[in-house]
Amino acid sequence: MEKIEIIKPDDWHVHFRDGDLLKAVVPETTRHFARAIVMPNLTPPILNEGDAIKYRKQIEEAIPRKDHFFPLMTLYLTESTNKIDLKNAYENGHVFAAKLYPAGATTNSDSGVKDLNKIMSVLETMSEIGMPLLIHGESTEKNVDIFDREKEFIDKTLDYICKRLPELRITLEHITTKEATLYVNEGKQNLVATITPHHLALNRNDIFVGGIKPHFYCLPILKREIHKNALIKVATSDENSKFFLGTDTAPHLIGDKETACGCAGIFNSSYALPILAQIFDDNRSIKNLEKFVSINGAVHYQIPQNKSKITLNKQLKPITFRKSLKVNRSEVIIFKPNFPVFWKNQVQN
Repeated sequence: MEKIEIIKPDDWHVHFRDGDLLKAVVPETTRHFARAIVMPNLTPPILNEGDAIKYRKQIEEAIPRKDHFFPLMTLYLTESTNKIDLKNAYENGHVFAAKLYPAGATTNSDSGVKDLNKIMSVLETMSEIGMPLLIHGESTEKNVDIFDREKEFIDKTLDYICKRLPELRITLEHITTKEATLYVNEGKQNLVATITPHHLALNRNDIFVGGIKPHFYCLPILKREIHKNALIKVATSDENSKFFLGTDTAPHLIGDKETACGCAGIFNSSYALPILAQIFDDNRSIKNLEKFVSINGAVHYQIPQNKSKITLNKQLKPITFRKSLKVNRSEVIIFKPNFPVFWKNQVQN
């Protein structure tokens, strides 16, 4: 197949940051996607309806006029989150979902939740009103190995939430393990998961072999090849309905990545769709790409699929990746996988 037409995709997990970084990275998403769920882990975080409204305005001001894009805002759950305020923000249409970060799990997550029991009444309210819960699914206990954090979280925390609140709509975000694919597949229909392009493209060797690659460092951290293959299997499957795209595109300035204590995050929005098309094509599943990037997420979140479409064309030669995105006097490195990519969408430059 040399050409496919699909419903315009959505990205169900985006980090736009703020300030000059936001202005630079927003067009890299709006060029390719119709909607995106925007993460709230700024400094300070997006804690209430007023914060979400202000942040959305900043995003809208950064969207190029030619792009038709709708940002879906989220609240950052803390142990002080007020369930009445959260309910009002959701029912007023200013907030789409709430995000659970275990304290210390990733960038700007220090204000996250340490004691799950302190937010159970908030989660109960979310279940009652149908508000989606987005979860960074990693245990942050010091005695848990970084490569085991996802499995530990599923066993001890996610399973508890699912059993206590069986009707709560849950997205386990950026899954990285075979265990996560099994748990989600075996769970109720309201439990789903997002998968990133980089977790489909790389394994943990890619960070370390031949020298440390700071621009491949992300959280959850890359796992073994067996786990990468499990993610590819569920993403590209004919039966795939519980897994969909969340790029987790996470920009950091090059100086914050290439340092003694580098930030976690991979900026992948610029070429996410061509990379995914190549992975699906390599696995003889290009016909299932539309489900993964354009359909399954809309079904789970109970919103209409996009009406517009995009075209991806397969080139005779690999496409050329831009190295970086300029931000004032610095830059953000753009993710490039370690295999050639032959697919190109019409707006790709």
